[in-house]
Amino acid sequence: MVRDLSGLPPYQRIAAQIIERIERGELQPGDRVPSVSQIMESEGVSRATAARVPGVLRAEGYATATPGVGTIVTRPKKLTAGADRLAKLQAGGATLGDSERVEILDAVREVASQEVADALGLEVGAEVARRRRRYLDSTGVVTVSTTWVSAAIAGQAPEFLEVAPLPKMTFGLIEERTGRRVTRRRDTVALRQVPEDVAPHLEVAAGAQAIVVINHYWDQNGDPTEYAVDYLGAGRELSSEYDLEDV
Repeated sequence: MVRDLSGLPPYQRIAAQIIERIERGELQPGDRVPSVSQIMESEGVSRATAARVPGVLRAEGYATATPGVGTIVTRPKKLTAGADRLAKLQAGGATLGDSERVEILDAVREVASQEVADALGLEVGAEVARRRRRYLDSTGVVTVSTTWVSAAIAGQAPEFLEVAPLPKMTFGLIEERTGRRVTRRRDTVALRQVPEDVAPHLEVAAGAQAIVVINHYWDQNGDPTEYAVDYLGAGRELSSEYDLEDV
């Protein structure tokens, strides 16, 4: 679908057009973006307007300023966290990005640590099921994502322990098998040391610092359904954008 850019301020419209060229592959990482003078000439705008365009591209992650060279095209390393995949699923969309793929690393039973037990409302040492995936895109590792559910849920949804993709993801599988629908979540962003069992998949050294997204999920009765921890790949960023027009 072609985006309607007519309502945007001129500098944002021009930046959006350049972003579309980057997305189409017309401009590649390492290419120079149009200069202020080129934008003035091609778009018929003032220098003040044209000078605002590179800042938009840098803020959106599509360009970077290189001393002595100018503004250079980059591709933003966007993260789709588990909570965002839930939103996509509920909206009927694809849960993977355009260039993303997923590797199922393992699916096992184990005893609950204090952290997992607290999150799932269980006793420490209780049996839980753990599923670990690695998401990758054209620039490398996006995230290593680990999800835990109780042994009871795993018993009702045995597909969780199969080393194969879940078409409806964990959220949809739990609802389909148990009738428990996710109605609330809490997302926490933290900085943690990468554990030894995650480091090789994240392609970093054990103990390295990484951004972590922690997701708690609850059903319509207020009971926890799953707990997930995503370790972001090196160089990844988190960003949130909100529409404040109705506030």
